[in-house]
Amino acid sequence: MSSILSFVNHNKLGFINILLLPLSLIFFILSSLRGWLYRVGIFKVNHSSVPVVVVGNVTVGGSGKTPIVIAIANYFVSQNKKVGVVSRGYGGNYTQESLEVTHLSNPRECGDEPVLIAQHTNANVVVAKKRSNAVKFLTKNYNLDIIISDDGLQHYSMGRDLEIAVVEGVNRFGNGLFLPSGPLRESISRLKSVDIIINNGSRADGEVSCQLEAESYTNLLTSETKKLDYFENINCYAVAGIGSPENFYKMLEDQGAKLTTKSFPDHHPFIKGDLAFKEDYPILMTAKDCVKCKHFATSQMWYLNVSAKLSLDFYEQLESKL
Repeated sequence: MSSILSFVNHNKLGFINILLLPLSLIFFILSSLRGWLYRVGIFKVNHSSVPVVVVGNVTVGGSGKTPIVIAIANYFVSQNKKVGVVSRGYGGNYTQESLEVTHLSNPRECGDEPVLIAQHTNANVVVAKKRSNAVKFLTKNYNLDIIISDDGLQHYSMGRDLEIAVVEGVNRFGNGLFLPSGPLRESISRLKSVDIIINNGSRADGEVSCQLEAESYTNLLTSETKKLDYFENINCYAVAGIGSPENFYKMLEDQGAKLTTKSFPDHHPFIKGDLAFKEDYPILMTAKDCVKCKHFATSQMWYLNVSAKLSLDFYEQLESKL
């Protein structure tokens, strides 16, 4: 009994977390069984003739995978490689088995992150409820050198040649519990089997350090770009519908903006009323959220351009493992 109480106190579990522990145990058993069924060949793995790189994590929430996917895709493009990207298109209402995404696609149909990737890379982007179907679509319709999966570490029906796990550098694994009591989708020990671990926002032994670096602000209506000191000491609204909004707000504060914040759930489908504020302050958002606001954009709305900074050693390690 004392060991249980010690665990609860050490992990700062709330009443709801404790109530949900039986469901977390069931989730752990089912996810472990599912992984074993794929490993022993009872469930089919769909392999691709094109190398597949998975960029995922063992937790839910915003670990910063998509900027890293964009950085990796742009690296391979710079090496004259033809790149494809697959995603589930979370939040999209598409009904097709596979849907190709362009920079003009509607985020309500295909999800916000695939549109963002299409806008910031020259990759062929496809979404599918089963990512293995998206991989099949790409290999059938394009002559590619590499396919990157945005998330999908747990999508075992999709064969992969290399696994990259992204760990959010500050919160890491939260309370260390499985869904729904905690953020874990798989055991932390799963990281022992991946090829590369990226620590997004901090440093740890055996992990590749990554930093999301602010670059500029862009006006959503006019596409005008301003330097990072443009909102210094200016009252602004900061709006975010991402997994870790506090990281975004800190980045804005680091640039000197004076913030009134408003947070929404991850992948929130923004409507005009969400951004109706009393004062006529600039509204600062992420690029991921702004792709869903283009059809009602005003000159008040700006998004922060960021990029994932990874070392040359990382890319050399990446290529050596493929």
